[in-house]
Amino acid sequence: MDNTVRGTIEMTAAMAILGTIGWFVVMSGQPVMDVVFWRCAFGAITLLIICAAMGLLRGRLSLRIVAVAALGGAAIVINWLLLFGAFSRASISIATAVYNTQPFMLVGFGALFFSERLTMTKLAWLGIAFAGMLLIVQAAPDAGTIGTDYFTGIAMALGAAFFWAVAAIITKKLKGTPPHLIALIQVCVGVVMLAPFANLSHLPTDAWNWCMLATLGVVHTGLMYILMYGAIQTLPTHLQGSLSFIYPVVAILVDVLAFGHRLHPAQIVGAAAILVAAAGMNLGWTLWKSKMPAESPQAIK
Repeated sequence: MDNTVRGTIEMTAAMAILGTIGWFVVMSGQPVMDVVFWRCAFGAITLLIICAAMGLLRGRLSLRIVAVAALGGAAIVINWLLLFGAFSRASISIATAVYNTQPFMLVGFGALFFSERLTMTKLAWLGIAFAGMLLIVQAAPDAGTIGTDYFTGIAMALGAAFFWAVAAIITKKLKGTPPHLIALIQVCVGVVMLAPFANLSHLPTDAWNWCMLATLGVVHTGLMYILMYGAIQTLPTHLQGSLSFIYPVVAILVDVLAFGHRLHPAQIVGAAAILVAAAGMNLGWTLWKSKMPAESPQAIK
């Protein structure tokens, strides 16, 4: 099979899996702290087996790699806590749409800490995303159909996007380190971070709850990472970026079909504005034609 075709299938599958994560979080029936702890625990076991099978545990770890990956892992764990908490407050659809402000967080970090230039195109996409955010925030949810604390949910989704960007910036310091190994360290950090706070004295007694939690660790963490990183290694950046938007589309469909959440027209427009702006930022779309530089007399031949 052609590498591009295989990579497309892998990326599509990874994003589709990721899009269902909200359903498993809600259906697990467990507190968010416990859900993230068990995701990390089952994910760590899965990724440990994968890394061992791939021979990634032999002489690749240094104190610097572990320390930097652990710092990124702390950010990832906070990211999961905030995002999963936002699902029950602002709905899976709204939380996912707001969470896709991640590219703008990265742009902001790039400008603040790496002196990256903010172009007019980037600012325009940022403005469109911000307008979409305002539309979402001002559209009051129907009583009883969406979470109990709508605005807190939106703030949590924004916080999740912020910590995802923090983790992405930190992970850039680990260029050359196998991503499966980074993911293993990150979920191990999650186990250590959350063990004191997880409700380990009263474990779930229902096989259904355990099935949901195990799926979040094995499928949504271990398998998803394998598929996503396999795709990243073979696909061009623009194709990776375009396929990544399968995730929010699937998440919104799951929210509608499984939980019957219907967005207001203003929320639909706002979510679409954020996703289009994020796509434009990721894929390098321009909103206007750049002027061709005038030829100098010396250039005319």
